[in-house]
Amino acid sequence: MNALRNKVQLIGNLGNAPEVRNTESGKKLVRFSVATNEVYNNSRGEKVKETQWHNVIAWGKLAEIAEKYLQKGTEIAVEGRLITRNYNDKEGNKKYITEIQLNDLLMLGGKDKA
Repeated sequence: MNALRNKVQLIGNLGNAPEVRNTESGKKLVRFSVATNEVYNNSRGEKVKETQWHNVIAWGKLAEIAEKYLQKGTEIAVEGRLITRNYNDKEGNKKYITEIQLNDLLMLGGKDKA
C-alpha cells in the first residue's frame, strides 16, 4: 500500500510545448502543463465543461522523450507524484507551487478534437 500514498494519474492534453532546461549539473528538466476536462450538467440541465490545469516536470530520460515527442495539444496519460515547493517573489511574498513529478508517460493520440 505504500506505493499508493502519493500517486497521481491524469489523462489530458498539453497546453503548451514542453519548456526544456539543462541544469548546471548537466541534468535535463522539462516542464509542461496538462489540461483535464470534466463535463457535467448543472442544476438547470445545461452542459458545463470545466478545465483544470496541472503543472508537470520531468527529469532525465522522460524529459528527453517529452522534449522529442510532445507538442501543444498532444493527448497524454501521466503518472507521478505531487511535490510542493515555495519561493519568495520579487516583492518578498511567499509563493507555493504544486507540480506533478513525472514517473511514467503514455502518448495516447493526436491533438484534442473537442
